[in-house]
Amino acid sequence: MKINDLKPAPGSHKRRKIVGRGKGSGHGKTSCRGHNGQNCRSGGGTRPGFEGGQMPLARRIPKRGFNTKRTTEYQLVNLKSLTSFKEASIITPDVLLEKGLIKNKFHLIKILGDGEIAKSLTVKAHKFSQSAIDKIKKAGGTPELITKTQKAETSKNA
Repeated sequence: MKINDLKPAPGSHKRRKIVGRGKGSGHGKTSCRGHNGQNCRSGGGTRPGFEGGQMPLARRIPKRGFNTKRTTEYQLVNLKSLTSFKEASIITPDVLLEKGLIKNKFHLIKILGDGEIAKSLTVKAHKFSQSAIDKIKKAGGTPELITKTQKAETSKNA
């Protein structure tokens, strides 16, 4: 392959609309902007959410409670999905990603206690439910917490 053979994927590159080039082009005179009004002028137009002076939807709807923008979302993995692993194996985010139990190894992972486990496994995750900890220990395994520094180290190595 040579540099002159490179082309964008079909359909990904759209031709720019050429306006203001005469009546025969179909985009002449007013350049597709109409005759008068706010949108025909340079810099004209309205901000997103503007409803022509009507009370905007975002202000009409009642608001209740408190919605924090700092929620931490976890990828949830149940104990019953860990039964396919071999005895005494170490389960890390990389292993969970390979098995398709999580979608991103850099996001936080929480192990939930739904299901039973009979094998002793070393499970590494960012958070565990109390029932998951009890069941893993009862089976002879160890639940290990991944700290933020370990998470940063794994993302540098990847």
